[in-house]
Amino acid sequence: MPDQVVETPYPLIDSDPHAGRVVRYFRPSDYAAWAAGTAAFPGAFYALEVADRTRAPLRVPLRICTALGFVGGFLFAYQRSSLRFWGWTENKREYDRDLAELTQRAKEGKPLYGESNDPAFVQAAAHRNSLFSQIKFGAIPWFNLSNHPYHGTDPAKYGVKSTPSSSEQ
Repeated sequence: MPDQVVETPYPLIDSDPHAGRVVRYFRPSDYAAWAAGTAAFPGAFYALEVADRTRAPLRVPLRICTALGFVGGFLFAYQRSSLRFWGWTENKREYDRDLAELTQRAKEGKPLYGESNDPAFVQAAAHRNSLFSQIKFGAIPWFNLSNHPYHGTDPAKYGVKSTPSSSEQ
C-alpha cells in the first residue's frame, strides 16, 4: 500500500506509529506538557470563578475540570510525540532509539512492528483509519491500536531483507 510521500524537515520514523510506541517515546517535555494541561484547565476555571463568584460549591466542577485537563494534556503530549515520529519536529533521539529497537527485532527474526492475528484487509483498514489521526484530535481521539506492516519506511534500513510481503512495510 503506497503512502503519499510528505516532505519533512527531519527523517520519517513511522507514518502510522502504534499507540504504545508513541507513549513509550514520550520525552520529559511531553510529560511536562501533559502536567501543564492537567493543571491549566482547573486553574483557568478557578481564576474565572474568583473573578466572578457564583457562590456555588466548586468541589465537583474542579474535579471535572481536572479530569478534562488530564485527558486534554495527554492528547497534547501524544500529538507532540507523534509529530516527532512523522519528522515534522526535531526527532534525533527518537530516530536513534527506533533504529536500535527495530534493528534488534530484525536480528531476532521478529516482525518489525509486531504480530497481528487480523486479516490483511483489516490491517489495511486500520492503517487507513489511523494514518495522521493525531491531527484530528479536536474532532475525535483516534489511536493506532493495530499491528500492521504499513509504516512508510524502508525495512532494509533495519537489516530486513526485502520480500514481497515486507516490501510494504
